[in-house]
Amino acid sequence: HKRDQEVNNQKYKRLVRSREGMVSTEMVPASKLKVGDLIIVEKDQRVPADLVLLRTTERAGACFVRTDQLDGETDWKLRLAVPDTQKLESNAKLFEIHASLFAEKPQRDIHSFIGTFTRHDGSGEESLDVENTLWTNCVVASGTALGAVVYTGQETRSVMNNCQPRSKVGLLDMEINQLTKVLFGAVIGLAFVLMCLKGFQGPWYRYMFRFVLLFSYIIPISLRVNLDMGKAFYSWSMQRDKEMPETVVRCTTIPEELGRISYLLSDKTGTLTQNSMVFKRLHLGTGSYSTESFDQVREKVMQAYATPADSSSPTKPTALPLAKTRRSEHSRVQEAVKAVALCHNVTPVWEPCDDTQSEADQHYNIERQTHTVVYQASSPDEVALVKWTEEVGLALEKRDLVSIQLRTPNNRILDFSILQVFPFTSETKRMGIIVKDTTTGEITFYLKGADVVMSGIVQYTDWLDEECGNMAREGLRTLVVAKKSLTEEQYLDFDTRYNAARMAIADRGSRVSAVVESLEREMELLCVTGVEDKLQDKVRTTLELLRNAGIKVWMLTGDKLETATCIAKSSRLVSRTQDLYVFAPVVTRTDAHQQLNSFRKKQDCALVITGDSLEVCLQYYQVELLELACRSPAVVCCRCSPTQKAQVVRLIQQHTGKRVAAVGDGGNDVSMIQAADTGIGIAGLEGRQASLAADFSITQFSHLSRLLLVHGRYSYKRSASLSQFVIHRGLIISIMQAIFCTVFYFSSISLYPGYLMVGYATIYTMFPVFSLVLDKDVSDKIALTYPELYKELSKGRSLSYKTFFMWVLISIYQGGVIMYGALFLFEDEFIHVVAISFTALILTELIMVALTVRTWHYLIILAEVFSLGLYVLSLVILKDTFDAQFIKTGDFLWKTTAITLVSCMPLYIIKFLRKKFSPPSYSKLS
Repeated sequence: HKRDQEVNNQKYKRLVRSREGMVSTEMVPASKLKVGDLIIVEKDQRVPADLVLLRTTERAGACFVRTDQLDGETDWKLRLAVPDTQKLESNAKLFEIHASLFAEKPQRDIHSFIGTFTRHDGSGEESLDVENTLWTNCVVASGTALGAVVYTGQETRSVMNNCQPRSKVGLLDMEINQLTKVLFGAVIGLAFVLMCLKGFQGPWYRYMFRFVLLFSYIIPISLRVNLDMGKAFYSWSMQRDKEMPETVVRCTTIPEELGRISYLLSDKTGTLTQNSMVFKRLHLGTGSYSTESFDQVREKVMQAYATPADSSSPTKPTALPLAKTRRSEHSRVQEAVKAVALCHNVTPVWEPCDDTQSEADQHYNIERQTHTVVYQASSPDEVALVKWTEEVGLALEKRDLVSIQLRTPNNRILDFSILQVFPFTSETKRMGIIVKDTTTGEITFYLKGADVVMSGIVQYTDWLDEECGNMAREGLRTLVVAKKSLTEEQYLDFDTRYNAARMAIADRGSRVSAVVESLEREMELLCVTGVEDKLQDKVRTTLELLRNAGIKVWMLTGDKLETATCIAKSSRLVSRTQDLYVFAPVVTRTDAHQQLNSFRKKQDCALVITGDSLEVCLQYYQVELLELACRSPAVVCCRCSPTQKAQVVRLIQQHTGKRVAAVGDGGNDVSMIQAADTGIGIAGLEGRQASLAADFSITQFSHLSRLLLVHGRYSYKRSASLSQFVIHRGLIISIMQAIFCTVFYFSSISLYPGYLMVGYATIYTMFPVFSLVLDKDVSDKIALTYPELYKELSKGRSLSYKTFFMWVLISIYQGGVIMYGALFLFEDEFIHVVAISFTALILTELIMVALTVRTWHYLIILAEVFSLGLYVLSLVILKDTFDAQFIKTGDFLWKTTAITLVSCMPLYIIKFLRKKFSPPSYSKLS
């Protein structure tokens, strides 16, 4: 509420015109903005409503925005002003034109927008898309923007994408709910038995209700409070752990779920790998260049752009006195490098130089000596490609909406006009650009994309599949680059059809795609690029630890089969002793049946399957595939869509009933993370979308081992112990109450005064019981050194019906000993029964905590001493409740001591014998 008020009260400049026709600005709070208002958003200011961008201070009509608070992506986005309004001389001229804006009805999709801008007094209609918009909660990163408000309040994209916080219920909570139902049945059952023994005479229903109230302590009402406090402490401990800095716990209700994971589903790029791209390979069909031979590429580029002094065209390659094949190789290299340097969405942003910059990093002119370039792009792949072209001699000098400038090795500038840009989408898997050489007038269409898509577009692909496969086996991410020369007439025909499709209101997307696809025919294959995405630190060690802990790791990635397989081997997702079974492409039901039968015969073999084959197998043989996959030590699913990732999570949950964790770093992993029992996001180069959607956020994949094996273990074991003690605390006093009622002719009278009952559950026992959240069954080092200890947790033995009934028996025994002992040993007044039994009860609870603790913490000792001190103080203060004279006598001391020893000594002997002859696995290592 407070945050909403702050946002609503932020002031913005609104453009207004007075009655006299004077145009000025006024400051208005965001809450007062209305549809149709013209507002100015300064640099680094939050956008208060959904706007259509009309003007910017940049001459070209562009501005960058940061969208990390909207979609979690950290890269800057380029936004474009409406060309017609950008051309106006000043903001005041907006009030002099006759124009209208059409916007589609409010939608949730932040990546699309359909609208039109119509000048009724001039140039006609222009289509608008998402590039012409500024959504609420974006931040203007460059310049100043002026926009028209199109959506406000509940209709903004930001608010429409806000959903209620996800409420995940952990397995431990569900198990406690089941035990609580049993305990509720015990309350009713015990009350009914005593009622039967008393006899249904008089107002029996009143007595029945009294019995239910007397035994209501059996129901652990305070357990929920204790557990929630414990979970908050576990979450705080995770965030304070210096071994995994910057960890964020966004869902504090399920930390113990980390201790019971059976399946871990992981993304590849940015999760197992660093998402830090390095250009490694260029293949032209006739030759291949790697890191060692990039000097040859640099030489060829320098020769291609070396111009004689009398040449008037700096952009044309010089005809060198070389053999024809040699010239052909130079030409191919030059064309490939130029295509890579032009076909992208990278924009260089110049920032002030660091004083520590070396001379080697300084550029030629004064501007470059005082500024350094930062490349803004939609993905790290794009930046890696542009940086490589700069290394080999063709640098991206400048880019705006309508032009690109490249700098050649001899410091000449090549100018190109941008005619059209076709952005990359997950559906098309490719991006393209049409440029015009301003010197020669040549129009060229460049296209790059995934090999699966491009193989059906380019000509002469005899070597394409083989080389893409070779690069993928080396773990490289491949892109196929192609070009097509266009005549002026061809381009004008395309431009007419393209603009017509973009003006369509209905079915605009499919119409635009059809027009672009008509251009993507008979394209010339130029090259294949290979970019390496290095493995994250300690990935191999982490995966080995998780595998030894009994956690099966599945890799779900959108990358190609060969790359995914290579990463699976290099990361040790598949161990050295395991074979890989690669599912052949499956199209029909018969194909799926044959492949499943073949895989069934394999032993200790990891499964590799593509998204298309997975879809077919799940359609016809869902149960069979899941049975085989779950038996497999590792599974790799490649070419997976985000919806398929989430589907796999749900299928594992339904088929096995085990707990599933999902880890990823990109927006395409969000659906998988939200579907999993435990979602873990990695804050990386792809943004914070996965991190914000996850239950737990970490910065490195290697932190997973500590998160699961240490913090997951502690959270589950401590919550189990805490639950058992709270249940035991209520059962033991209810057993004493039942015995008391039975002995005194089934009277429905409380054994202790109400304030003692409240004190028993709070100040006398609360601190020692809650201090169990500090207990450790093994040290951090042992938990990581022996990950096999984790396997026991998934079986849920720490809190099961077996342990529950053991604690019920312990409560019956101890309650019986204390109550019958007090009744047997008291001699004079009934008040002595209260003093002896209640003191023995408190001492028993404190001793039980001490017997359970495995690793003493100073706060546990302090809680024990503090609670004992509070009780001793109560004995002195509550003179009417405890006979002050009696508690000073030796009778009180020996009787209380004897009862306490009889109630606790057998349990200590059993614990000692068990530790000596049949110790649990963790105690052998302690």
